[in-house]
Amino acid sequence: MRKAVLAVALLLLAGCAPAAAPTRTPESTPSVDLVAARRAAGIADCPQPKPSAPVRDGLPELSLECLGGDTTVSLAALRGPTVINFWAQWCLPCRQEATFLAEFAAAPDAPAGLLGINYDDPQPEWAIEFARLVGWGYPQLQDPQRTTARAVGVPGIPLSLLLDAEGRVVARHAGAFASGPELRAWVEKGLA
Repeated sequence: MRKAVLAVALLLLAGCAPAAAPTRTPESTPSVDLVAARRAAGIADCPQPKPSAPVRDGLPELSLECLGGDTTVSLAALRGPTVINFWAQWCLPCRQEATFLAEFAAAPDAPAGLLGINYDDPQPEWAIEFARLVGWGYPQLQDPQRTTARAVGVPGIPLSLLLDAEGRVVARHAGAFASGPELRAWVEKGLA
């Protein structure tokens, strides 16, 4: 019993490993209009930052599609202050912190914006439904092939990065946030 409790605790602390995701087969590919589903779920369109040269300690020169695939966003052009949260609908720790992210994004005095990256998730229609259910109205990118894994250093999810106004990654948080105040304190400390 003690070993089982320890194993569960380690799993929760470690986050979700990318290998845990279910795989999609060609016959399971949805025929859902994902852009329409995203908009119907109240998820904002993705940002379209002006082309910018990469900054030192910033995000890599990679582009990701908006969840639904209607636009592409250059990560290197993103500026903050913004929390970038890597997540998947199949990830239990991601689900556990979902309410805290929704509350942070909805707070009128939030010290940063939010941008989600649906990571290693073979079911974008389920991701859209999950975001709708938890009230995530902020923009969501998608990285189903884990193209950011090496360039960003994604050990597992959830992973949150904090961008400052110049686009530099000033803080990283691996694992789920345990509370809304913990998330806000992490952001405020990173931007101080």
